[in-house]
Amino acid sequence: MRKIVLNRNPEMHRAFLFLIGAAVVFAGCTLRAQPPAAASDPQIKTALSEISPAQIRSDIEKLVSFQTRSTISAQDVASIAAGHGVGAAREWIKSEFERYSRDCGGCLEVKTDSFTQPVSDRVPLPVVLTNVYAVLKGTNPEDAKRIVLVTGHYDSRNSDTFDTVGVAPGANDDASGTAVSLECARVLSKMKFPGTIVFLTVAGEEQGLYGSKHFAEFAKSESWDLEAVLNNDVVGGDRSPGQDSKVVRVFSESIPDQLSQSQLRQIGALGGENDSSSRELARYVTQTARAYQTDVAPMLEYRRDRYLRGGDHISFNESGFAAVRFTEFRENYTRQHQNVRTENGIEYGDVPRFVNFDYVANVARVNAAVLASLASAPPPPRNVRLQTKALVNDSTLVWEPAARAVGYKVLWRATAAPDWEHEQSAKSPATIDVSKDNVIFAVQSVDEAGHRSLPIVPAPER
Repeated sequence: MRKIVLNRNPEMHRAFLFLIGAAVVFAGCTLRAQPPAAASDPQIKTALSEISPAQIRSDIEKLVSFQTRSTISAQDVASIAAGHGVGAAREWIKSEFERYSRDCGGCLEVKTDSFTQPVSDRVPLPVVLTNVYAVLKGTNPEDAKRIVLVTGHYDSRNSDTFDTVGVAPGANDDASGTAVSLECARVLSKMKFPGTIVFLTVAGEEQGLYGSKHFAEFAKSESWDLEAVLNNDVVGGDRSPGQDSKVVRVFSESIPDQLSQSQLRQIGALGGENDSSSRELARYVTQTARAYQTDVAPMLEYRRDRYLRGGDHISFNESGFAAVRFTEFRENYTRQHQNVRTENGIEYGDVPRFVNFDYVANVARVNAAVLASLASAPPPPRNVRLQTKALVNDSTLVWEPAARAVGYKVLWRATAAPDWEHEQSAKSPATIDVSKDNVIFAVQSVDEAGHRSLPIVPAPER
């Protein structure tokens, strides 16, 4: 038999072996990088199928019909009766929430949060701002204290922030986000959950996030156990070249502003810059979207918002709550904050015909899946710690049990990985044969039906 010699050159031989080894390592990394899969709930899956692009289109077109929803536009009785201005939009949103509540036998508490915004850079005279929201109270007395919230801003603007009468359709920015809150309320109000869901629409975003700031401060003053805030702003899937209708960006902050110097030092020592509560919420969004195989995939954006820009979730971040922003893959700036017109063959203005209503419905499904999953899940495990008393190459985590939890998942990922890569069912104490030097850990509670809590990253226990 003829002997086959692959390579007689030692240097080339070593290079060949390196390539083979690299291929094996690459394949191994690819296998290891497969994210954990959560279980889906058949009832939630059915509810997602009821989200309607036609209903969303109707909502967006109705909001546009008020001609302008500028925060400083008319809200007197005559303007409301004529269907013009921010006051008319406010009353219509409230009536929609009330209609959904009648349909579910009074299951929604429909409320308003009004306040006077003083003069500011974009508010020439004091103006009354009103947030409109509906509360689907949880069925379990203890779980009902835990709240998840979805929001969008219903105000709009055109090229001139101070234009109170000119047309400002705001179909994408942000009738689309308002429609997500409304549609989630319409569909999820037909169900019952242990935890509480709040469906919110705010005003004053275009003037300086004033409505969301007031509501976030209200939630903080009332000591709400607000676990998650989902802000939808510009989720219309603008119909222009370069758009990706299969992707929605999810922005989340890294290090909260409220931390002390000692907390910041500990984050630096642990490599925890990427594990704020908002980042864990963003990862939960991706985990949930995978479980329900949604037609739009969340794309994690490790930035508080778009470059040097902001949205209503920041108001909640600044009050200490976990909050993320959903935004379409590619914004079209000829449509946002523009007077409706055509110049040099370019169409300007944020009108409904540029909105992809199927896309908005898909984004609403991701939101609804997250809201329903968190409202169904048990509370997160308490006092999660990673033991560091001994220098060992495995890792032991301990935690206190959570109500309604029948099990727990220990998650981990490489320190440079964006999302969770591994999971293991466990009970406390749990020893994982992985070095804490190389990974980030977290623990989730799981109930009997497979609903998962938000993941909690452990603190070191010396």
